[in-house]
Amino acid sequence: MRRRLSLRGAFSDFAERRGISTRLLILFIVLFAIAVTLAPPTQHYFAQRAQISALEASVASNRAKLLEARAELERWRDPDYVRSQARTRLHFVLPGERQYIILGAGNKASNTSEGAAPINEDFPLGVPWYSRIISSITSVGVGSANP
Repeated sequence: MRRRLSLRGAFSDFAERRGISTRLLILFIVLFAIAVTLAPPTQHYFAQRAQISALEASVASNRAKLLEARAELERWRDPDYVRSQARTRLHFVLPGERQYIILGAGNKASNTSEGAAPINEDFPLGVPWYSRIISSITSVGVGSANP
């Protein structure tokens, strides 16, 4: 005689072997099916929410840049601002004014740099350039030692 297989019989056999009730096993299977069904849409939902928040941050950043550009445009519409920028950036002067440009005022280079060799400045005039180079090279080791 053939034994008839049914879903209820299979569940009850499995449940008896594991020591749990058939209803609890069916409940677990239903919950698992619901979880498997809802997992992909939930994942898509959270991915889209992350994308939306990233786009909102980008829009906020672009709005801030737009406000900054509008403020810059308003500044450039002021003739006094344009005149001051022309003076500083392009070194323009108004008629009747004199402009003095001092080059190297910010650079304070000294001959006593640390790690640099002293420069021999005792070259007589009329000495060829190659003699000056050779003298400069040979005088590197000679000189006062700065501890």
